[in-house]
Amino acid sequence: MPPAPAPPSQRSWEIDAARGLMLLLMTVTHLPTRLTSPLGQPFGYVSAAEGFVLLSAYMAGMVYGRVAWRKSVAEMHHAFWRRALKIYACHAALLLFLFTVIAFIGIRIEQPAVVDLLNFYVRQPFTALVGGLLLLYEPPLLDILPLYVLFMLASPWVMVLAFVWGWRLVMLVSGLVWLAAQFGLSHGVYDSINALVPLPVPFNETGAFVMWSWQFLWMLGLWMGATRNDPNAPAFAFPRWSVLLAIALAIFLMGWRHLVGQIPFHADGPYAPFNPWFDKWALGPMRMVNLFALVVLAIHYGPRLAARMPRQRWLETLGSASLPVFCAHLVLVLVVLVGLGAKYDRPWLQDIALLAASFGVLYAVARATLWLERHQKEDTTPPAVLAPGQKRPPMYPPTPARTAMQPAAQDPPRAKPIPG
Repeated sequence: MPPAPAPPSQRSWEIDAARGLMLLLMTVTHLPTRLTSPLGQPFGYVSAAEGFVLLSAYMAGMVYGRVAWRKSVAEMHHAFWRRALKIYACHAALLLFLFTVIAFIGIRIEQPAVVDLLNFYVRQPFTALVGGLLLLYEPPLLDILPLYVLFMLASPWVMVLAFVWGWRLVMLVSGLVWLAAQFGLSHGVYDSINALVPLPVPFNETGAFVMWSWQFLWMLGLWMGATRNDPNAPAFAFPRWSVLLAIALAIFLMGWRHLVGQIPFHADGPYAPFNPWFDKWALGPMRMVNLFALVVLAIHYGPRLAARMPRQRWLETLGSASLPVFCAHLVLVLVVLVGLGAKYDRPWLQDIALLAASFGVLYAVARATLWLERHQKEDTTPPAVLAPGQKRPPMYPPTPARTAMQPAAQDPPRAKPIPG
């Protein structure tokens, strides 16, 4: 993450590359291969999901916060809602694909991996379909996009509150909600709603991710991204002692994870009660400590590494089209599960071929998405009106045109919008 404010019209290629890396790690984690376990949570007790959500929130805060700075708060609301609608449409399409193609084939051939995935749908298909479209029923693998929809809908209101009251109050409230989620807030909210309006979807089918915990991660990224649009915003900086502490924690937790495994304490051991502290779904306290340590190191050392390392443009391409690539990776995982099952003992050559083919498909999806977006912008741009006697400029200028990955000239700072 860049330590200095980004120009309002500049796209952060470092963030795109990092998101592309998170997408690849999620693909490796979800595809059943011999690399699933070794590359799951490779940096400690933190998965690619945390990094992807944090980076996506950062980009949302920076991009849509820029809309509020340059245009108006109303335009920011509309931009968030349009994105939420697009994400919902992707979720609905994936849900229908799962309930039709995957369900038909998987149940017909009695594929255990698919039957287990669709256990509730098999028992109550109509309730599952309606509940899925209402974001109540969230089957495995399809339980993160509903979070994105809800976070996108809530984000403009949160940013307006931050404009008025400041981000400290927002983050304080968000942190308290995360703390309450560690003590069963999610189940309590479900029981309260169920007492008023009986819910047809049981609690264990409402998704593995605890929304009340993950909202803190989203708010953190939203705050970090939104503040980058202020020309007077100070750079993200940390005292030396905090960087040294982050290094020690990151090395210790990464070594622990790879020596012991993804579950820090044996289920039958005396320290098993401490496993929830590392829980992924509720973002346990030690998991947040591990994540904060990595964030500090990424902010502190990231710009230096980015300046010295060659740009990985293929990762930038994946990150630039993150939503279509994310959806494509879920389609690939579902197809592999219905065709090959959840087998992790295939020959290495087959696993490598499967991963290589999957990465190739994701890259092709990203390239096609960016090509379509570029041509749609060109098609919707109205032609310039020429004055009498004026000649139309040449189609191909003598200097290379700026690409989507190259920074544009910095726009002059705009006045801070008045909420309302």
